[in-house]
Amino acid sequence: VPPVLGKTLTQAQEILDKAGFTVEIQDSVYIDTLKPFQVVRQVPDEYEVVKSSRTIYLTVNRGMPPLIEVPNVMGYSLRNAEMVLINAHLKLGDTTFRPDFAKNSVLEQLYNGVPIQPGAKVRQGSAISLVIGNGLGGAVMGVPNLVGMTFAEAKALLDSNGIMLASVIPAADVKDQESAFIYRQNPDRFDEEGNLRTIRPGQVLDIWLSVEQPEIKPPTFKKKSIDNSLKDENEEEKTGDPSKDTTQ
Repeated sequence: VPPVLGKTLTQAQEILDKAGFTVEIQDSVYIDTLKPFQVVRQVPDEYEVVKSSRTIYLTVNRGMPPLIEVPNVMGYSLRNAEMVLINAHLKLGDTTFRPDFAKNSVLEQLYNGVPIQPGAKVRQGSAISLVIGNGLGGAVMGVPNLVGMTFAEAKALLDSNGIMLASVIPAADVKDQESAFIYRQNPDRFDEEGNLRTIRPGQVLDIWLSVEQPEIKPPTFKKKSIDNSLKDENEEEKTGDPSKDTTQ
C-alpha cells in the first residue's frame, strides 16, 4: 500500500487509483494545524501488503471546523474556566476585570465581544473572552439617588462608578425597559435617620421600574424624640434610682 499520509485527498486518490486500489473516506476530524482535506490516517497502513483490489479507508481533516456547544464557566475561577474551555476545544480570548464582590470569578463569557449563553454553538477553536471580578473597589461613595431617572440613565451612572445592578423589577405594563422610570431602589440614598448610606465599586443595587415618572418628594426621616428623652429623665428624678440608697 503506498503511503498517502499528509497528502491532500485529491493527491491520495490519484496515487491509490494508479496502484489499483479503491478509496473510501471512512471518517473526518478537525485539526487546526493541518490543511483542509489532508489525510491523517489510512487503513491498511502504508507499505502493508494486500490485494491490489483492496479498498483503502482514509480519515481526512475537515475543511471547516465543527460546531460545538459553549460550556458554562460562569462562577468559575479564571484557571478552571480556561481548562474547561481547552477541554471543549475552545480558546481563551481576552480577559478583562471589573469591580465585583465575586473576586477572581467569571462574571460574563463573550464571543466576538457579545455575551454568549452556555449551550450556544460556535466553531471549534473559537476564542471565548471572559470578564473576571476583581473584588470591591477601595473608593467609598454615597449611594446615588436613582429615583426619577430612566433605566438607561441610571445604568450609565452606575456603570461609570462600577456599581452593579442585582435585580431589575419592572411593573407589568413596562414594555420598553430602557425608557422606563425608576420609582424605588434598594438601598435608598439615606437611612431612616437621614444618614447618607455608602457603597463601593462592585457592590449592588436593586431597582423597580414603572412607565410613569414618579413624583420626586423630599425624603422623610425618623425624628429623634427629645421630648421623650426629657420625659424619661423627669420620671427618673421623681421615682428615684432604686440602685442608689440616699439614706445614710
